[in-house]
Amino acid sequence: MKYVKEFGIILIVSLVGELLNYFLPLPVPASIYGLVLMFLCLMLGIIKLSDVHDTACFLIEIMPIMFIPPAVGLMASWDVIQANLVAYLVIAAVTTIVVMAVSGLVTQAVLKKGKKGAEKK
Repeated sequence: MKYVKEFGIILIVSLVGELLNYFLPLPVPASIYGLVLMFLCLMLGIIKLSDVHDTACFLIEIMPIMFIPPAVGLMASWDVIQANLVAYLVIAAVTTIVVMAVSGLVTQAVLKKGKKGAEKK
């Protein structure tokens, strides 16, 4: 019963994210609304980590299985992809490098800000 409760909480947060996506005229995916909402609820203590921890860990563990259908879809449309394969690979490589660089820079900035805040106290 614990897992049903935890999964229900996650589903409710996801539903609110879908509703926000429907009502707000912003080009933001519903999943991002849901992630931000879950983050805020966890940080503000509205939802305790223990209320969703076990189910969240389970969902993360089975996440690789969720990539199988898209991979099969890519294999099924190989003829279309093959014509632009080099362009797709370049785009994937460049965006991966950009995401890694931005993530690293943001992490460094947050760590530096945290150290400065700790020194002031």
